[in-house]
Amino acid sequence: MKIKKITLIIIAFFMSVTMFSQNVVGDWSGTSEIMGMKLKLVFHIEEDGTYLKSTMDSPDQGAKGIPVTKISFESPTLMLEIANIGFKYTGVLKGDTLIEGAFTQMGKSFPLNLKNSTVETKRPQEPKKPYPYIEEDVKFINEEAGIALAGTFTYPDNKQKYPAVILITGSGAQNRDEELLGHKPFLVLSDYLTRRGIAVLRFDDRGTAQSEGDFWKATSVDFASDVLAGLSYLKNRKEVNPEKIGLVGHSEGGMIAFMLAAKHKDVAFLVSMAGPGVKGDSILALQRRSLIVDKEKAYDNDLLAKKMMTLVKEYSTDFLKANIDSLINDILPQKQGWADSDDMKRNAANSFARMSSPWFRFFIEYDPMDDLRKVKCPVLAINGGEDLQVDANINISSIEKGLSNAGNKNYLTKVYSNLNHLFQNCNTGHISEYATIEETISPEVLSDIADWISTVAK
Repeated sequence: MKIKKITLIIIAFFMSVTMFSQNVVGDWSGTSEIMGMKLKLVFHIEEDGTYLKSTMDSPDQGAKGIPVTKISFESPTLMLEIANIGFKYTGVLKGDTLIEGAFTQMGKSFPLNLKNSTVETKRPQEPKKPYPYIEEDVKFINEEAGIALAGTFTYPDNKQKYPAVILITGSGAQNRDEELLGHKPFLVLSDYLTRRGIAVLRFDDRGTAQSEGDFWKATSVDFASDVLAGLSYLKNRKEVNPEKIGLVGHSEGGMIAFMLAAKHKDVAFLVSMAGPGVKGDSILALQRRSLIVDKEKAYDNDLLAKKMMTLVKEYSTDFLKANIDSLINDILPQKQGWADSDDMKRNAANSFARMSSPWFRFFIEYDPMDDLRKVKCPVLAINGGEDLQVDANINISSIEKGLSNAGNKNYLTKVYSNLNHLFQNCNTGHISEYATIEETISPEVLSDIADWISTVAK
C-alpha cells in the first residue's frame, strides 16, 4: 500500500510537469506600474528534462537573464520567485496566451498580466551572409592593462588603404555588436559603413564575451585605453590609411571618444552618438525625472537618489559597507513605509554597492567639458530628440560650447526629432519601446554618418 501511494505521487508530479511544459514553456511578458514608472518584465520559461527553469529580463532597467530561484505550476496557478530581490509572482493561466496575476516586492503588491510573446523577433536591418566585403575575427593587445581584446574587423577588399573607424559601446558590459534587447546596433552600423568604403573595427568590452580583463573594476579611462590599443592595431593594418582613423562612440562611448581626441592627435575625426556633454550626476538626475511619470513619486525618488549620491561622494566604499545599515535607516523616507521594509533596505544596499563601484564614482565626477575644450579634430555630434537617457538639448549645447571654446571650426551637430537613445524612430522615447521596435538604427542616421565620414576622410 505504501509503495502504491508513492507511485501515485510520482505519477501526479510528472503529470503536472507535462501540463506545465505544454502550456507555459516560452516567453511571457507584461508591464506593471511601480512608483509612477512603467516597468516591463519578461520571463523565459524552459523545459530542462523533467523540470522547468526560468530567467527574467527587466528591459527598462537594462537587466537580462536574472535567474528565477523557484518555479512551480499547479494548473492553473503559476508561481515564480527570485529570492535575492524579494520578488514573488503568482498568476493564473487563462488559455494558452494569458496569465493574470500580480507580484510582491518591498512589501507591496503590483498587478502584472503576462502575455505569451514567443514569436520570432524581426530585425530587418541585420545583414545576412555572405557579405560583399572581407570580415576577420581579430585580437589585439592592451599592453598597459596586459589583456587581449577580441573583435571583428571588416573592410571592402585588399586593393587599397581605406579610412577606418573604431566603434565604442555605451555603458554596461556589451559585446562587439553592442547587443541589447534583441538589437545589434554595431553589427548594422559596421555593415553599412563597410559597404560605403570605410573599414570598421568593433570589439567586445574587456571582460565580456571573448575579451580578457575585469569589466567591473574598470572605469571609462580603462575603456579608453582599450580603444587606444585598437587604434594602434589599426595603424599596422595594410588595409587602413593610418592618417584617417576615427572613432564612433555611442552614449558613454561618445564621451570616451572625446576623452581620446583631446589627448591624441592620431584620432583623425570622431562621431558622438548621444554622447554626454555634462557631468554624470547631472545625466542621471535628468534620467530619473524623464523616466518616471508620477511627478510626486519622481520627487521622492529624486530626493532619495540625491541623498545616496551625496554619501557616495563623501565616503569611501569601505566606510559605506561598514555602516550600510545605519546609513539606510537615515535616508529612507518614513512616510512611504520604506524605512520599515526589509526589501527596500536590501534594494538600497544593492544600490549603494553599484554606486560605490570605480566606474560609477568616475562617471558622476567626470566633466566632459574638460576634454571638449581640447578637441581639435572634425566632430559630428548627434542626438535623438526623444532621447530620455541623454537629453539632446542640454548635452548638444554643452558639446557645442566646449568645441567652440577649443577653437574647433570643423564640427557639425544634429538633433533628430523623432528618434530615441538608440536612434530608432519611436513614439515616446521610453526604454520600454526599444525591444518592440523592429528598426535598429534610423536609415537617415546611417546615411548621415557615412556621408560625413566620407567627406572629412577624403
